[in-house]
Amino acid sequence: RLSQGAVLPAGRMKAVLDACVLFPTVLREILADTAAAGLFQPLWSRRILDEWRHAATRQGVEAGVEIALLESRFPQALVEPGQEIFGLDLPDPADRHVVECALAAGAQAIVTANLRDFPRRALAPVGLRAIHPDEFLRDLCLRAPETVLAAVQATEARARAAGGDMTRKELMRRARLPRLAKAMARLDATETAPFPLHGATPREQD
Repeated sequence: RLSQGAVLPAGRMKAVLDACVLFPTVLREILADTAAAGLFQPLWSRRILDEWRHAATRQGVEAGVEIALLESRFPQALVEPGQEIFGLDLPDPADRHVVECALAAGAQAIVTANLRDFPRRALAPVGLRAIHPDEFLRDLCLRAPETVLAAVQATEARARAAGGDMTRKELMRRARLPRLAKAMARLDATETAPFPLHGATPREQD
């Protein structure tokens, strides 16, 4: 959990965003807006962006415009390849480049939906951890609820403008963010709960 030490006190932790969290539009937009608000510093490499492009192409989608827009929005996010790491025991050696990107940039975390590809036993020795985007955003929401809510609302507005008519619950389900959805629901419940009158018991309020 980020609350156990991965988040920097200043709130500007560095996190590499894996291709699998950049390709889904809703998830990418929420992550981008929270980053733009200063909750964390997003990072990626050219190879990560290329993996996003290839994943989109396989599904018949052209991602070039979205990639260009993201790069323009975060010009400091692109990380030059670092030194090759030897002895890194990942399930798939092809994922080594993501870890090398994180280490080259001094990142604290890799945000990925593929946690099995980045086991704790492999990342801990090099000072990194992998975290699912749902948990990552949930922890950001607990720390800065208004900022994360604004990011979700902006994503909702863009979806409506694009012709998508879905509830927030449906939006969160599409983005596979159940923990974030629950955290936001609890916050909504807290904000709408009636405050007891000063000095009154529940029976007296009735």
